[in-house]
Amino acid sequence: MAFAFSVMADPVSSVAYAVEAALRALDGDLSLLVPTMLLVVAIIALVIVNYRQLIFRYPKGGGASAAVGEAFGDAWSFIPIGALVVDFVLTIAVSVSAGASALIAYFPDLAPWRLLLACGLILAVAMLTLFGQLGRLVFAAMALAFIAVTVVVLCFGLGATPQAAAAPASSGHVPIVAVVLAFPVAMALATGVEAPSTAIAELGELNDRGRRRFGRVTLWLTLAVVGTLTLGVALEVVHLHIGVPGADTTQIAELARLAAPEPLFAAFQFTTALLLVAAASSSFQAGPGMLKALARHTGPDGRRVGILPAVLDRTNARHAPVWGVALFGVLAVVVTVLAGGDDQTLVLYYAVSVFLSFLGGLLAMARFSHRDRHPASLVLNLVGAATVAFTLIVNLARVLPLVSLAASLLVSAILYLVWARAGRPEGIRMDTSDHADGDGDPRP
Repeated sequence: MAFAFSVMADPVSSVAYAVEAALRALDGDLSLLVPTMLLVVAIIALVIVNYRQLIFRYPKGGGASAAVGEAFGDAWSFIPIGALVVDFVLTIAVSVSAGASALIAYFPDLAPWRLLLACGLILAVAMLTLFGQLGRLVFAAMALAFIAVTVVVLCFGLGATPQAAAAPASSGHVPIVAVVLAFPVAMALATGVEAPSTAIAELGELNDRGRRRFGRVTLWLTLAVVGTLTLGVALEVVHLHIGVPGADTTQIAELARLAAPEPLFAAFQFTTALLLVAAASSSFQAGPGMLKALARHTGPDGRRVGILPAVLDRTNARHAPVWGVALFGVLAVVVTVLAGGDDQTLVLYYAVSVFLSFLGGLLAMARFSHRDRHPASLVLNLVGAATVAFTLIVNLARVLPLVSLAASLLVSAILYLVWARAGRPEGIRMDTSDHADGDGDPRP
């Protein structure tokens, strides 16, 4: 429970801003919101089905980077690694910024302190992450509280009186074109799909079978919870005629304000803020865990492996990589300050890096499926890769996400140069990963 719900906090929390981001991209056209979110959930389902195969293959962690390195060579593995570093930093920044927005929606007097509040939340999450499993339990409780309160709010919304409908807004495009242009903005919901495949590296208490089970269950729970909440929120927003919100509030806050009594509205805003804090924690687990895998350390065979400073391999008594957490905290503060603590600004740069990682991982799995002669898996991998590539292309057409892509490639290039300077050690992507065949059974 602690692992699954703390790791899935990222995509679950995205409900707090992704539905609103989609409506903004649709220029407030409520009639197209539900089809847009249906498309988003369908793509998430496709990626999750593919990533289940990836977790089977790499039960010690590694995810897309391990797959790309094995399929195409170690040098290529740094592309998904660089992409995930940027994605994890953005996840922390946008989550704490959205958490600050949730608090400001209930306490408007906090608006002048938005940036300080967001940075304070980053520090709080980083400190709790250092408590390892105990920290995960706290974050899981936050996610469960949000899910429970949101379900209650949605139930109240079924009997709520809709607002007077404003003049229908239009995106100015043919409906299918408007949906295609808008859905990539809401793909922030997909950003947590990668987390279980990398965060399982931190589960040193478990064997390979246990880590596979944790990863699989987390993925399926993520799909069920995120899909249900996303579509529930989208349907009620349309039913209650809740359009693009004004300043210092959010769409999901306006839904709760209209649908629920005051005490429940207060509880909803509080648990929303807690969930967004928990979402940042999932990246504080996965990101440092990935850097820990690349740090210089002694491998199982007694040889020294890794390319990053050995300090990133150091953990405290609760298995938390202290310096990795500190590094991601500093980077997240910098990004949050640059965006002024505004989650709707940050979301415009979001969900690009992770799709670059998705694409690499799915292409690698397609190569494995072809090599192992598993045609059904091959078709699934190729359909997934084509869908992810399309999403990435449409997202980049919005121009602003090119900044995230450039940052991902820059981090990848730096890691590649460090690897080359270290003598191009072979098998760098396998430092914490385990081979498995197409059926998920370990190779001899």
